[in-house]
Amino acid sequence: MSPTTARRGRRLPATTTEPPAELDIRDPSLYFDRDLSWLSFNHRVLEQAGDGHPLLERIKFLGIAANNLDEFFMVRLDQADSRARTRATAMLEELWQLWQDTLRPQLAAERIHIVDAADYSDDDRAYLGRHFNADVCPVLTPLAFDPGHPFPLVSNRSKNLAVVVEHKGRTKFARVKVPDLLPRFVALPHGDGIRRFAMLEDVIRENLAQLFPGVAIRTAHMFRVVRDMEVAVAHPQDTAETILEVVDRGLREQQRGPVSLLEVEHGMPTRVLDLLVENFEANREVIVRTRGRMGFADWMALAAIPRPDLHDRPMKPAKIWRKGSSEIFDEIRYRDQLVHHPFDAFQSVESFVDAAIDDPRVVAIKMTLYRIGTNSPVVDRLIKAAERGKQVAVLVELKARFDERSNIEWAKRLEDAGVHVVYGVEKLKTHCKICLVVRKDDDEIRRYAHIATGNYNRTTAKMYTDIGLFTARPSIVADVSELFNYLTGYSNQTDYRELLIAPVALRHRFGKLVSREMGHAKRGQPARIIIKSNAITDPGIVRLLYRASQAGVAIDLIIRGVCVLRPGVPGISERITVRSIVGRFLEHSRIWYFENGGEPEVFIGSADLMERNLNKRVEAVCPVRDTELGQFIRHVVLEAYLRDNVRARVLQQDGSYVPVEGDGPPFDAQYTMMSRRLRALLARERLGDQLHQ
Repeated sequence: MSPTTARRGRRLPATTTEPPAELDIRDPSLYFDRDLSWLSFNHRVLEQAGDGHPLLERIKFLGIAANNLDEFFMVRLDQADSRARTRATAMLEELWQLWQDTLRPQLAAERIHIVDAADYSDDDRAYLGRHFNADVCPVLTPLAFDPGHPFPLVSNRSKNLAVVVEHKGRTKFARVKVPDLLPRFVALPHGDGIRRFAMLEDVIRENLAQLFPGVAIRTAHMFRVVRDMEVAVAHPQDTAETILEVVDRGLREQQRGPVSLLEVEHGMPTRVLDLLVENFEANREVIVRTRGRMGFADWMALAAIPRPDLHDRPMKPAKIWRKGSSEIFDEIRYRDQLVHHPFDAFQSVESFVDAAIDDPRVVAIKMTLYRIGTNSPVVDRLIKAAERGKQVAVLVELKARFDERSNIEWAKRLEDAGVHVVYGVEKLKTHCKICLVVRKDDDEIRRYAHIATGNYNRTTAKMYTDIGLFTARPSIVADVSELFNYLTGYSNQTDYRELLIAPVALRHRFGKLVSREMGHAKRGQPARIIIKSNAITDPGIVRLLYRASQAGVAIDLIIRGVCVLRPGVPGISERITVRSIVGRFLEHSRIWYFENGGEPEVFIGSADLMERNLNKRVEAVCPVRDTELGQFIRHVVLEAYLRDNVRARVLQQDGSYVPVEGDGPPFDAQYTMMSRRLRALLARERLGDQLHQ
């Protein structure tokens, strides 16, 4: 594929020409480095902070990119090579440079000022002094470290001041933590229409004398620590220890994990830096000297300033239920329903649960919870259902990375309310997103299911694109019921009617679907695969797609993040295109489309095409059997992403991502789906009315 063809995302004509014999699809050169691919994704996130969005949204993207990078240092860097570390540390400089040279001046032009200590007025100093005494000083604890005071525990992602003092004729050292509980951006008095902020670390540094009375302060320099948080959490071997206790212990151990990043101010004296390195037992390669601010994930708070003119225009999501909650089950029974978040409101899912709570004929509710969040109305609803006498069973995944502590607290609360809580299958994470309602209808017991690509989390449902399916189809709900039996009890079931379940059969079933397309291509029948996923890293899946391309199957991959597949290689992958879309919403839905010789099939589910999802997680992928809903996903959702020439970036053979080139008008998939959501809803309603008639 020529560079121009790849950039435009055009497809070469299908052919069954066999590749040269010397080509080997296992050749390492056909696979991109996973960590470098992830860093490339985060650079695409950082690009959003540079242009193309309202100013405070760009500040938000700066914070997101910084938070992503912290997580890379926390969970990936120990496995990465030196190239990835070099690239990751260079991105820290890019964050600061973008802030200092672009975003900060543009904020100032909008009368939002970040005031450095050197620029404080006398009134500023007086105000901040009072603020320090009243609100900051009481929560600070200066910790000396010398032979009589052990080196303090420095927590992950904490910001600190390394203070050098002269005490009783000797040079000594102390650490002052910049408290996470206080706002890092301290509002200063300002005139009408002007916002001014001081930085918390500057306020503390300016008032250190109050923490060390009668002691001469020589220097104080900021440093920041990121620790390796990839501590394995195994299921307990001792039957007296619960998985909850094991995860809780693992979280405590993480706080003492090895340092993977030691970020220090550029002017920190060598003696102070050596002291930190020695006490952290850190390698020199983890040190990064920065010329300015650090910890840009905190800039998310700055992005929340209430300036509507500097934010995205609010979007009012659609609601799919046309009738009261008492008739929701009737609607699902007559026809499958689809929600596409955030364009369709997450309230639709909450209304489904509310209907189950309120309906006296509902006898049981079962749900999986992965990332619950810090404020979960879903948990409140499940507790309410249990209080009303419903049988409620919930699987809470305690090992959901970075949400472990929150999930532990929710699990305890659910248990205290009488909900049946389980913690998953031994040695596996439960990542599927499913809810099952069991109801006594007039004639028989019926089951209703919600199967989704995203978590039961109201907050993320406003920011992530996800798809959910409501269905009462007997074959699907029977599979969902049996999957819950597998999760809550004992089962060796590997064969399901409709659902593709990992780790027992999903890889095999996906392979059969791809092989079927290969057969269609060789017979000259329509053969095409479209996959939308967060990542594709599994070598076996990549080899399968390479073989499909060689067999003549046209393949479009819409991969938000990591992609190790190298597209456009003659004889190997010239029929494969890969694009990534990063925009206002985080692309999170997983969709598979197979042309199937003119009888298309569409699947949605929780699984990315990664080793961990296919081998080490419980995942559920579901076919969309309603023809009209399948067409909506194919011709509205997927087609929008394939047409996008604003946010889309196309992966090249050399691993770079370039903007889509073309002469057509700008087409932004997310913006278009925002504007088309009501039209699509009306179309679904008309189809539903026809079925009812």
